[in-house]
Amino acid sequence: MTGFPGGTALSRIRVYDWPSADGPAGGTPHLHTASTEGYVVLAGQGRLETLSGDGYQEHPLAPDAVLWFGPGTVHRLVNNGGLEILVLMSNAGLPEAGDAVLTFPPELLADPDAYRAAADLPAASPELAVLAGAARRRRDLAVEGYLALREQVWSDGPAGLADLYRAAAGLVRDRVPEWRALWRAGPLAAAVDTGDHLELLGSGAGSHLSGSTVRTGAVAAARFGMCGQLSGWQLAGG
Repeated sequence: MTGFPGGTALSRIRVYDWPSADGPAGGTPHLHTASTEGYVVLAGQGRLETLSGDGYQEHPLAPDAVLWFGPGTVHRLVNNGGLEILVLMSNAGLPEAGDAVLTFPPELLADPDAYRAAADLPAASPELAVLAGAARRRRDLAVEGYLALREQVWSDGPAGLADLYRAAAGLVRDRVPEWRALWRAGPLAAAVDTGDHLELLGSGAGSHLSGSTVRTGAVAAARFGMCGQLSGWQLAGG
């Protein structure tokens, strides 16, 4: 899902309607370690629960609502009926390469092998029920950890997130070299291109304008994401 303006990624989520242990239906709580995420609500009703430097918050979601949040914000989507969201991610390529840490219980966060075993879904299966069952078990495990984490934040404020942040940094550390390459080829390259264009325009030249083009894309097959059924776009030539 690379190739959108500014090195961003775009997807559409139909948020899970599976009830959780504490009652609400919805997605898998997690945080991003390097990327900012934005929502535009397309349909339905719900809320976003967040744990961040602002403590615990609830954000109502209804059609046309817009919000975004930066790295370190633990977020849980709650679906009160038909919730569909257009998701804009910074750093296209990084989220797809693992820039997300699920709020599993501490013993899993402390063991990279156990964490990966719990976080990874089985390879593509012809049986939809197999994938759905695995995605739901993963969601339930993250909700278990999230509910304990929320209690900690209620008790200690944002300081209650410190152990999670240390564990998250440890889990993604080995991925950073790969992420640097993706960042250089995507978001950084897009920013450098803009700088080059401004230099040309500042000198009265516009040679870059002759390379103008229109790109198109087709909807890719939906898959089981962390928060719901996730559809992206495959860009022509991308």
